Amino acid sequence: MAVSDETEPQEDTLFEAPVMAEQERMVEAVLFASTEPITVRELEARMPHGCDAAEALVRLRKRYEGRGVRVVKIDDAWAMRTAPDLGYLMQKETVETRKLSRAAIETLAIIAYHQPATRAEIEEIRGVSVSRGTIDQLLEMEWIRFGRRKMTPGRPVTFVVTPSFLDHFGLENARDLPGLKELRSAGLLENRPPPGAFSVAEEEEEDEATTGQSELFED
Repeated sequence: MAVSDETEPQEDTLFEAPVMAEQERMVEAVLFASTEPITVRELEARMPHGCDAAEALVRLRKRYEGRGVRVVKIDDAWAMRTAPDLGYLMQKETVETRKLSRAAIETLAIIAYHQPATRAEIEEIRGVSVSRGTIDQLLEMEWIRFGRRKMTPGRPVTFVVTPSFLDHFGLENARDLPGLKELRSAGLLENRPPPGAFSVAEEEEEDEATTGQSELFED
């Protein structure tokens, strides 16, 4: 008596990925619950075998267009964020913090536009020495991190901006940064005095007076 193979299709369905609409729901649920941006690889690790998280993200992002919440890409990860034009509704929930010092603003801007940048390169562009407190503050805020060492004499460390920096300012990557002219017109950069006119001691004093997280680029 021949053995029927009718059960084979049923076995295959055990490994069949859910329909795309269901995959969208899964991605939506994970993004909604996640406190940090999450990568495609991390999404697929949570979803059933065979799911296409990248395609689900594309569809989900399109579905949220024009809504109060958007699906946004931050560096190589994804997150759900309030639409920029509705940010004013969240102002009561934000924590009031003091602004960065002028030294920290300029240091951060130089790193963002010239990354990877060494301390010597930052000092050459600014025309003054960079205090340890300025770098430490930006590191503690997790807006910059150490990059690879440069293949130059002494192999100095470099600094680059972090995904947290991009997320805070609603940027997908560093290429989305505004132009230097826009930063100057917004008062975030200004012409520096000649080298030596602003001492390290003065910069450290300014850092101590303005220590804390920044609302430099407030929504």
